[in-house]
Amino acid sequence: MTPTVAGRVGKGILVAAIGISVLAVLLVVAAWRNDLTIESDKGVATAEVLSAGRLRSAISFVTPDGVTKNPRLGVLYPTELIVGQRIDVEYARSDPDLVRVSGRDVRVALVPAGSVIAVTWLIALPALWLVRRRTAAEQPDVTAAEQPDVTAAEQPDVTAAEQPDVTAAEPPHVTAAPPD
Repeated sequence: MTPTVAGRVGKGILVAAIGISVLAVLLVVAAWRNDLTIESDKGVATAEVLSAGRLRSAISFVTPDGVTKNPRLGVLYPTELIVGQRIDVEYARSDPDLVRVSGRDVRVALVPAGSVIAVTWLIALPALWLVRRRTAAEQPDVTAAEQPDVTAAEQPDVTAAEQPDVTAAEPPHVTAAPPD
């Protein structure tokens, strides 16, 4: 794998992991915001479960003013509901389509979102390590390749005539004058 390809693969893995993590955090933030909306203008009713699923359950309830509501997006936090079950729900009176099962809140979303983030990084980090390791194994050692191997046999012969005269470079000897 060339360094360019490895860099792109690594960036792709990193972008995907960060994107998934951000989406999981946004899911929790959105659930928290929905809970705040419900708490600020809370209405309470008894609802009947019309269809039940892990991700979406349809319900029908009657508001205190006698209007029957069937939220188009279902109910928030729908786990462990069964068809025909009667449940207490809390809804935002300003937006009756925003409904949650009574007693459930954003804490229900923390474990799934945290699990998604943890699994994402448990996959992404070893994948990033593997890409870097493969790239490093395929590249030659740059420092060894740049340093030439100079042996004594490859050094040029220098004859005595070509050698510099080192005696000429020595300072002259100074003799001390005899004392008077």
